[in-house]
Amino acid sequence: MIKRLSLFNKAIFVFNAIFALALILVYLDFYGLLGRLSLVSFLNLLVPFLVGANVLFLTYWLILKKRAFLLSAIILIPGYFMFGAFIKLFDSNAIIDTQGISVLTFNVHNFNGLTWAKDSAFGNKILDFLLEQDADIINFQEFGHIKRNALDKYPYGYVNFNSPNGEERVNQAIFSKYPIIAKGSLDFPESRNNAIYADIVISSDTIRIYNVHLQSLQFRLGSVKREEPQRLYKRLGRALAKQEDQAMILVDHFEGTRHKKIVSGDFNNTQFSRIYNTLKGDFKDTFQEKGIGFGSTYNLRFLPFRIDFILVDPSFEVTAHRNYDVQLSDHLPVMASFRLKDDE
Repeated sequence: MIKRLSLFNKAIFVFNAIFALALILVYLDFYGLLGRLSLVSFLNLLVPFLVGANVLFLTYWLILKKRAFLLSAIILIPGYFMFGAFIKLFDSNAIIDTQGISVLTFNVHNFNGLTWAKDSAFGNKILDFLLEQDADIINFQEFGHIKRNALDKYPYGYVNFNSPNGEERVNQAIFSKYPIIAKGSLDFPESRNNAIYADIVISSDTIRIYNVHLQSLQFRLGSVKREEPQRLYKRLGRALAKQEDQAMILVDHFEGTRHKKIVSGDFNNTQFSRIYNTLKGDFKDTFQEKGIGFGSTYNLRFLPFRIDFILVDPSFEVTAHRNYDVQLSDHLPVMASFRLKDDE
């Protein structure tokens, strides 16, 4: 394949092979076949660029009518079946079904948004937006303290302000128009992050809602320049290991209930990660069902990061998914609607 290439094209082929190898490593890590290798796991953050590069290499070789196109073609095909299309163009619907059940998830950054504490009224802007969307259930990450009567449209709620051991932690909240008959918190070890759940009665069904906030990677583009590579590698490794442990705690908890489940929140990792793969299991990803575009939920320069998710029981019919392009927090709110199917 490479023998008949010019010296220039041989160099191009070497770069092609590097980007192809990077995708192979992502695939292996997605299924947990490489152990806890933070450097490899970090590559899943770059999947859109890796895919884009391989598409460019594929196009280049096709234009030249060289068999070298097979390298990228063979690498890209399994990625489509593993991850689905990370750009959704077809079978999309952003119009929330008011006849069904709607869930909105939003990391509200303690209601400080992008302005932190500079604008004391900013939290009210977030609340106004949420009340306008009129979701049946809202999952908040990094909830902060607000007046309860600001959400009087939601008579049922659960906020885990207090940790069992008294340590400070990031607060989560679930608010619902439907009755909550049971609730609880999963406190992750050696982490300020956690997950909460609530059993909510909807018609004749009881649905368990999980609100998830996994360990933050605390990754910024500037940290690559400012932080020593060895220190960055170790820090990311520790965070990824915690995410993996937290995902397994959740999966074990899923198995302890017979109720249909909805899992949503801030996973702090992408749909190309083993963390997402572990949590998704047999659930439907509402973006993959009805989303459009990249589905980006986190503001990071030029990188379409989808790290906030709504996963629903496979028996549910997803009717709509919407990512809101509103600059109210470092995350973007996500909302989906679905209908409960009768048990067969």
